[in-house]
Amino acid sequence: MSAPGQEHEHVSVERAAVEGACSECGESQLRRYPVLSEGGWYRVVKCESCLHSESREPDPVGPVVLASVVLV
Repeated sequence: MSAPGQEHEHVSVERAAVEGACSECGESQLRRYPVLSEGGWYRVVKCESCLHSESREPDPVGPVVLASVVLV
């Protein structure tokens, strides 16, 4: 479901290719991209074949602060 005036069906992010092979399955399908999790923004390197996380580092964007916490 989308709000009135929104034409986008999904959100996507560019996934940059990373040299090397997955330490879990051995495939050469590693990609680097940002993700948002409960701890804030991270830069991850994941295998597109098996979804194993090769690395996860805090992104310079910083942590997420809930508006409800700021407005109190």
